[in-house]
Amino acid sequence: MQLSQRALAVSPSATLATGQKAQLLQAQGVDVINLSVGQPDYATPQAIKDAAVTAIQNDQVNGYTATEGVLPLRQAIAVNLATLHGVQVDPSQVVVTTGAKMALYALFQVLLNPGDEVLLPAPYWVSYSEQVKLASGQPIEVAPTASLKVTPTQLAQALTPATKAVVLNSPQNPSGTTYTRAELQAIGEFAVAHDLTVVADEIYGELLYDTSHVAPSMLGISPEIDDHTVLINGVSKTYAMTGWRIGYAVANAKIASALKTVLSHMTGNPAAVSQAAATAALTGDQSAVTQMKAGFKRRRDAIYPQLAALPGFNLTKPAGAFYFFPDVTAAMALKHVKNTTDFVALMLDEAHVATVTGEAFGLPGHIRLSYATDLATLQRAMDRLKDWLSH
Repeated sequence: MQLSQRALAVSPSATLATGQKAQLLQAQGVDVINLSVGQPDYATPQAIKDAAVTAIQNDQVNGYTATEGVLPLRQAIAVNLATLHGVQVDPSQVVVTTGAKMALYALFQVLLNPGDEVLLPAPYWVSYSEQVKLASGQPIEVAPTASLKVTPTQLAQALTPATKAVVLNSPQNPSGTTYTRAELQAIGEFAVAHDLTVVADEIYGELLYDTSHVAPSMLGISPEIDDHTVLINGVSKTYAMTGWRIGYAVANAKIASALKTVLSHMTGNPAAVSQAAATAALTGDQSAVTQMKAGFKRRRDAIYPQLAALPGFNLTKPAGAFYFFPDVTAAMALKHVKNTTDFVALMLDEAHVATVTGEAFGLPGHIRLSYATDLATLQRAMDRLKDWLSH
């Protein structure tokens, strides 16, 4: 049996692969500290779970829904955008999907023809490049500045007649780096000038720690930029709902309509019970979000100075999300390894701490560590790494 060239060209998810290896070692009795996971360790807030149970008991989730999601959820998303960013969108512009990953996948299917290029500023989330390939496009890596951001000048250097879109993730996975409104505006104006679509992945937008505000959004800067932007978001990170699989895209009428058509032949509709839960999340009491956000900040503030003090580790304090992304080239030299993948494997085998290699994010020489776990576990990991690097 011969597989398709499309399937053979795609690499497995490095983050999932690392987590699976850590789980395998744990099953063998090895005390592994897994810092590779990109999901909150908090439970979904009780009020959200209660809303799902009520919807089930009231027989409100038994049937198919509209492909683009139920109207109350799309209305809640529109209100949320207005509240957080002052952005006015019509619910018809909102397309709810089975997780934000599906929103991205379907969007690339809608946007790309064979050979179209998508600019991916490094470091970038592991699935962007593979999803572009699955849509017969070409991912084009764009090297960042020292601050792990890109500018219009750098994007222009990678621009060709085949360029169709640029993906911008802020706050960024894997580094927590966050673009300012002025930086977003400059990139948005560049996209308008070259008729590019900005895929604005803002899934970590509410997890910003040194201000009471959320991260600036690409939407709402100007009508022209809005028309060239597709916002990707969801409830997974903010509300600790990764398993509920609800994401969404917000786009102009032409793209939103195409997304609905494509999704009607892919997933049909997101799970009805998850939509009920997501509606409750967005419209209900937000105190649990505030508490989770405060918990992430405490962990970041406690662990950052210890991580920065490790031999051969160099990093800046992340502004958002829940990851550290240190440069470990000096630490690799200490351990006599030539690439980051080998460094991560050695760390797992000897220190029993699981992280993700920077190669997966298009930026070798770095590793990603998640602080979405309890502070005691994070402290044990720091102790292990300190001991490992000193021998």
